[in-house]
Amino acid sequence: MGDITILTEAELRGLIELDLEAVDCIEKAFVALARGDVEMPPILSMAIAPFNGEVDVKTAFVPGIDSFAIKVSPGFFDNPKLGLPSTSGLMVLFSARTGMLEALLLDNGYLTDVRTAAAGAVAARHLARADASHACILGAGCQARLQLKALCLVRPIRTATIWARDAGKAQTVAAELSQELGIDVRAAEDAGTAVSSADVIVTTTPATRPVLEAAWLRPGQHVTAMGSDQEHKNELDPACLLKADLYVPDRLTQTRGLGELRSAIASGLVEADRVFAELGMIVAGQAKGRSSDNQITIADLTGTGIQDTAIATLTGKRAQAANAGTLFSN
Repeated sequence: MGDITILTEAELRGLIELDLEAVDCIEKAFVALARGDVEMPPILSMAIAPFNGEVDVKTAFVPGIDSFAIKVSPGFFDNPKLGLPSTSGLMVLFSARTGMLEALLLDNGYLTDVRTAAAGAVAARHLARADASHACILGAGCQARLQLKALCLVRPIRTATIWARDAGKAQTVAAELSQELGIDVRAAEDAGTAVSSADVIVTTTPATRPVLEAAWLRPGQHVTAMGSDQEHKNELDPACLLKADLYVPDRLTQTRGLGELRSAIASGLVEADRVFAELGMIVAGQAKGRSSDNQITIADLTGTGIQDTAIATLTGKRAQAANAGTLFSN
């Protein structure tokens, strides 16, 4: 049956990090999605409401890539109260030619965190103003940290604010990021003030009610909303989509049912069949992105299976080159 490579989270962290190569990897995945020859089924999503949990299964086959991944991603948002991370999971890598199992990536959600942050960087690279220097992050979890780091890779970020419902956590994260990134990062007491003064805003929460109001937005800003990946989640006031000059989904069919677009449709503010150019189309030059420094742009990122196949394939190649992992003969 052949050998299977098993890689632990520690080994995966040694192979992959959030850097420009990871951003470029995910950017190429968006371009592939825009070409239209990718097989990517709808997300299999299951809520586990009694424990404030959910599980997503994502996958995609990309012609020209030797492997494809199936990712299982649980999110249990009360876990921090138990001393556990809120996200976990694994990726399974198969040969695209034979369907044989190639590798088991026991990442506990790490690769998902990296590819999600990299997608945020892709959105900012193509939609935020080139001179964007002040960021606002709503949320203070793992993705909040990574999204700010990702922004610093693609824009000249010099200052940032962190807002969270838990003010103490926001202060801790701000202090740690300020030291790690070498920029001025401060905790914000008022979300509205923090948003209004920022060039780039990223929402990173599992909120079910808006944490960003349309009245706070100002000309020239870019917003990346990446927390709403379930039909009950909602980070942006639906009116934000009306105020924006450009709304960009990662996958239109997904954001209609899971993203911020879903809430705008449910509120009657956007027609259910309205068509928007996807992020990959803008990256590929098939559609226009930001056309002036005064525009308000919004990227609605729900996470796609092609991102998982892209990051898992990159990981598999690096593991093979480094002779990393444990071989298991089945």
